[in-house]
Amino acid sequence: MNLAQYLEDSARNHSNRTAVRFEGQEVTFQELDIACNRMAGGLSNLGLGPGDLCVVMMPNSIHSITVYYALAKMGAIIVSVNFLYRMHELEHILTDSKPKAFIGSEPYLEEIRKALNKVKGPSIRLALGVRQDQDFKDLEDVYSDNKEFSTYPTDDNDTLNIIYTSGTTGVPKGVMLTHKNLARTAKILAEMRGSIDPKTVVIGALPLYHVYGITSVMNVSMYLGLTIELFPLFEPEKVIQVIEEEEQTIFFGVPTMLNRLIRLASESPPKRASLRFCISGGASLPVEFLHRFETLFKTKIHEGYGLSEAPVCVENPYGKVTKPGSIGLPIPEFSARIVDNDENDVPQGEVGELLIKGPGVMKGYLNRPEETRETIKDGWLYTGDIARMDEDHYIYIVDRKKELVIRGGYNVYPREIEEVLYQIPDIVEAAVFGIPHEDLGEEVAAVLVLKEAAQIGTRAIQDYVKERVAPYKYPRIIKIVKEPLPKTGSGKILKKEVKEQYSSLK
Repeated sequence: MNLAQYLEDSARNHSNRTAVRFEGQEVTFQELDIACNRMAGGLSNLGLGPGDLCVVMMPNSIHSITVYYALAKMGAIIVSVNFLYRMHELEHILTDSKPKAFIGSEPYLEEIRKALNKVKGPSIRLALGVRQDQDFKDLEDVYSDNKEFSTYPTDDNDTLNIIYTSGTTGVPKGVMLTHKNLARTAKILAEMRGSIDPKTVVIGALPLYHVYGITSVMNVSMYLGLTIELFPLFEPEKVIQVIEEEEQTIFFGVPTMLNRLIRLASESPPKRASLRFCISGGASLPVEFLHRFETLFKTKIHEGYGLSEAPVCVENPYGKVTKPGSIGLPIPEFSARIVDNDENDVPQGEVGELLIKGPGVMKGYLNRPEETRETIKDGWLYTGDIARMDEDHYIYIVDRKKELVIRGGYNVYPREIEEVLYQIPDIVEAAVFGIPHEDLGEEVAAVLVLKEAAQIGTRAIQDYVKERVAPYKYPRIIKIVKEPLPKTGSGKILKKEVKEQYSSLK
């Protein structure tokens, strides 16, 4: 099936129900479906077709949802990109994916233009800029007059979304998610949570370029016909205002968001708590945060787990026991194993690598068949996360096999930052890692060895990195040391030892 059928079904069954509210604008499911049809027709007239890749680089708005489902209707492939990315991060994505089109918000077009000037190979034939202050009905340069559009009949294995992630090598990889991956996962999540009142409002504070927001906020809401109260950015005051004003709400967030809501609610308790339930993902949620949030907002938090390669695959169940500190059980139609280095299942309670199987597991990595074969074996996705399973089969994440840092729910890959640092001539050695942070979960730290006569300071180093990567990635904590960093016999820096040695950094 084509994922866009969820929107079409809601437009038919709940035509006058509000689909999205955003900064004073409202759009019904019928109006949204018509807007997507007109945009799909307009993009087709401009030369975009089934199977064509289109980079989408937009902050949350009604526009971003319209573009997503219009491209889905066309059978085009959406390359979702963080609108905060800089030229340095965009070059590889453009070179690797070779998109035919680009659609982005005008304030962020400069970085993509700079990246396009440096990319070799096929040029983008279609580039569209969208102003955030434009009403969603007024994109006449994109829309066609035809309110009907024949949705492309996609196959289960047709790619719908490519989301770039990165492994320990630091080379970004395009995760290919199919219509079946995303549609089936959304349907399972919608149905496993029981009957939900159609008046329930989904609080959309997660970014819709991220797989968590795409799946849990957007696709599930389209399937159920629920209204999304969409925010351009997470603002705890506005989220609490919605919680107070609506009859029933659902909130999807990351631990950093929950912590900030806790702080605000502790100072000024909500006048009314409408949260039916809350989902936490993106990073491990401290048990203390969970208890404090549930007390303040009189609701239940269900902690879950997913990754770009399998958007949501484990979650604490509904109507059953939820275990604080656990990511829960595999959701329906999914399975989990925990294996040792020889790929044998470990005894109950022991740690090993978490493997996932189910309809949401990615098709593979774009242009990387060998890495796909290493990551998916006999249908099992090797997540790279270290976990254990208790006697009730609930799963607990113990550590990350990969050197990923999760800062406020955003992924930061140390190797990527180290590569930028090494562009500074005065830096001889660099080790980037995460250290615990009360609010963000983790903060990015860097330990550096400089040339003997180097004059560069930490502020200049930060500024250099900040100009080349998204704002959440640059190291807030920098330690310059004189002694060489510990290494293996082959000369590889022992990151674990560096992290242990400088774990007290603040």
